[in-house]
Amino acid sequence: MAHSNKDQEDILKKLQISALNTMQVEAGLTIDNSINTIILSPTGTGKTLAFLLPLLRRLDHNTNDVQALILVPTRELAIQIEQVLRNMGTGFKVNAVYGGRPMSKDKIELKHNPAILIGTPGRILDHFDNGRFDTSTIKTLILDEFDKSLEIGFEEEMSAILLELSGLTKRILTSATQGVSIPKFVALKDPEIINYLDKKASARLAIKTVIAEGNDKLPYLLDLLLHIGNQQGIIFCNFKDSIANVSSFLDKHKISHACFSGGMEQKDRERALIKFRNGSSQILLATDLAARGIDIPELKFIIHFELPFHPEEFTHRNGRTARVNEKGTAYIIKWKNKNLPNFIEVDEEADISKKAQKEPQYWETLFISGGRKDKISKGDIAGLFIKQGNLTREQLGTIELKQDCAFVAVPVYLAHNLIAELNNSRLKKKKVRIYVL
Repeated sequence: MAHSNKDQEDILKKLQISALNTMQVEAGLTIDNSINTIILSPTGTGKTLAFLLPLLRRLDHNTNDVQALILVPTRELAIQIEQVLRNMGTGFKVNAVYGGRPMSKDKIELKHNPAILIGTPGRILDHFDNGRFDTSTIKTLILDEFDKSLEIGFEEEMSAILLELSGLTKRILTSATQGVSIPKFVALKDPEIINYLDKKASARLAIKTVIAEGNDKLPYLLDLLLHIGNQQGIIFCNFKDSIANVSSFLDKHKISHACFSGGMEQKDRERALIKFRNGSSQILLATDLAARGIDIPELKFIIHFELPFHPEEFTHRNGRTARVNEKGTAYIIKWKNKNLPNFIEVDEEADISKKAQKEPQYWETLFISGGRKDKISKGDIAGLFIKQGNLTREQLGTIELKQDCAFVAVPVYLAHNLIAELNNSRLKKKKVRIYVL
């Protein structure tokens, strides 16, 4: 039933992690030995792995019941946790369900119970209300980013879900924010609290201002991006309109970017993240939806084009850089005559007079119309591009495999030749279309 140290070593190897950090080790021991645990730790410190490893130790391979429920506030976080579990190669069935995805898709995937069910409160409650699971077999409940899930909007659904979980023997809550009151319905009696929030990234995070004169911040944003050069980062705005405005400005200046906001279709949001992760987009232009719970690489900088309204969001945005052991910079573009809110302490004004050497965009993303359900693997895709497409291993970028499609990063200058060569090829038994995303 429980997995061994050897299993854990194998998992870490698959995730390309050499060793757990202090918080993850402490969380594992605490969760193993406690009924209720709260993990408070800054964004980017590895909370997902901190609760998944001890969860796997509790699962039983010899049952087909749903054994664990992970509730999350956003679709992106559900997808991210599902992906981490798949990458761990645990042998347990795992499914993520969330609003904005066809219910028919859920029903097909859930014909056989997953050992671990991940989802947003509304969609999980829908499945519970329709009796699609025996909820009494769920022994472990994880509320990830519980400060968001327990906000007023989710309270009713969360309460209804917890009423169904009669067999719970363990609760794990995680957050990157302190001071959230936990409602009675969570029944969190005498929790063990692991608090790493005071061991923040602040020593590794530099906060710098860029002073904007006149009534337009965009020229200052351009100067800043040209100064930073070819690194990847996020530009945060507060509104969809601001994103549209900044996006057309970046288009005009040929700066590759992807947009990410709540107003976008789920599919488009996922694709924006894929292009950002694989390097096809240098910049992610986003609202606070991207400040937490999405799977993106280590970033050297973020830019507050517009400042958030609350200190928590400022913390979460900054948590996208200076993660784990890396250094990072948060830039604030501020009006010359406007004071910053008192929750912001600035280290210095940025000198952006020097321009970095601008390299042309290297990666392009190709879409492939076949995925996991067609029995296609990453190896099949790599084989097609290397053998038939004559790519070297270095020219083959990140491959992301989804249920019904896949995405692969290739050098821009080879993209159209590859499409001409490989479109309508066969992968396993499926004839796939390939085109630029």
